[in-house]
Amino acid sequence: MPTSLISLVSLCKEIESTRSRKKKVELLSSFLKRLDSSEIKPAVLFLLGRPVPESESRALHVGYSTIANALMVHQQHLPVEMNLTIHEFASMISKVADAKGGGSRKFRKDHLSGLLARLTEEEKEYVVRSLSGDMRIGANEGIMIEAIAHASSAPVEEIRMANMISGDLGLVAETALTRGRNAIKALGVNLFVPLKPMLAETARSTDEALKILGKAAFEFKFDGVRVQIHKSGEVVRIFSRRLTELTSSLPDVVEMVLKSIPAQSVILEGEAIGFRDRPLPFQELMRRMMRCHQIDEMMKLVPVKLFLFDILFLEGRSLIDKPYVDRWRILQEIVPSELIAPRIVTDDREEARNFFERSLSEGHEGLVAKNLLSPYVIGRRGRHWLKIKNCMTLDLVIIGADWGYGRRKGWLSDYYLAAMSGNDFEIVGKTFKGLTDDEFKWMTNSLLSIKIKETARTVFVEPKIVVEVAFDEIQKSPRYRSGVALRFARIKSIRNDKSPEEADTLETIKRLYEERYKAMSQFGG
Repeated sequence: MPTSLISLVSLCKEIESTRSRKKKVELLSSFLKRLDSSEIKPAVLFLLGRPVPESESRALHVGYSTIANALMVHQQHLPVEMNLTIHEFASMISKVADAKGGGSRKFRKDHLSGLLARLTEEEKEYVVRSLSGDMRIGANEGIMIEAIAHASSAPVEEIRMANMISGDLGLVAETALTRGRNAIKALGVNLFVPLKPMLAETARSTDEALKILGKAAFEFKFDGVRVQIHKSGEVVRIFSRRLTELTSSLPDVVEMVLKSIPAQSVILEGEAIGFRDRPLPFQELMRRMMRCHQIDEMMKLVPVKLFLFDILFLEGRSLIDKPYVDRWRILQEIVPSELIAPRIVTDDREEARNFFERSLSEGHEGLVAKNLLSPYVIGRRGRHWLKIKNCMTLDLVIIGADWGYGRRKGWLSDYYLAAMSGNDFEIVGKTFKGLTDDEFKWMTNSLLSIKIKETARTVFVEPKIVVEVAFDEIQKSPRYRSGVALRFARIKSIRNDKSPEEADTLETIKRLYEERYKAMSQFGG
């Protein structure tokens, strides 16, 4: 018997009312095991609030206004029918995602109205939440991965890795439950399916990086947008570190790749930076990236320079398990030197320091030190790669803000900064410094759109907005549950290109504190 949508909605309600992580996993696992093979993927995506997977080159293009209009039409004109199945729901959503060209906006609204007409009020609530990406039932990606592993008797790590490689947890669930462990392992790197990027931890200096890594590669660190470039023949598509497509915003990069890279099928990784005579500030580049129209004009205002630093796939072969030194050699063989990030390999402290100063003098952020033998570890932050900057910065997530006063009255302008700790976020500081008036306004509107609750003074929000935060030092703090606080924190930039999952961890911050404390103790500090 086909599974009804109402049974999926009932599961949502049960999970939402359950605080126990173990119980959530058990509920999800039990439900997944009862589904027909064709229902697994759409059910998982529905629960995650992403009815169309990130790995597909489609998008719903359904905003709050479209949903509101569809609801209004439904309420005015359409009778209610019952018993929509999960499969029928998925089919109708696919038609919305496939709508293109003239009249597509009207088609999406009409089609959604037709969908809503077949729903009960209870179903409607959760369908709207899923379509808007605002499920918040407590079934996040980590819990879903555990549930899929439990339902399929596969190791959690295998499910997690398959998800990182495929970028489609619905597909991973369907494969695990219907085809078994060998099929999970066979989910490999594929063109035009973006991979979650390998991430770096922080080192305080080139000396510290050499102490951790020994002889290492040092590459320039750029203040731009990290890009993953997929090329097959004459087709080039570009993805961000958040796996969203950037191709339409970077036609000049597409042209560079087609002109300079002879490989027929390849996945390259690098950084696109705004550049005239010198690198442009990150915020100037982001203004270009956020524009949907007048791209030619923006290309003239904010020219882009491309620096490549890794290769993940070549002519049908995945390279992610090869050591970094081999990937770099392959990269040099197929990419012109002017498109490759400046780099040295050394174990000499003075040479590393001089290269760091050269990067800064040319207007870049610093260096990334890389373990010569490390594989490409998808989606993980680790000490194979270490970022070294002129001033200490961390990527943190805003989880709340206080209303300002005086000149900042009417704006949310004092931000609670949090680091990842397991599956939660812990506050490690507050700041009102670093943003322009326009950025205060943008931040206020953005935070209000993701508000969870509010007191007279404070708005608490979903952990979605990432900011790069500079600070002077890390201190112990009895005030915060995290036990640490950043001294003189100030926002360096708003990182719309980064996801909350890429934020620095509380473990990293505590390690930085301990290493700083040890260093000071050695010199009587």
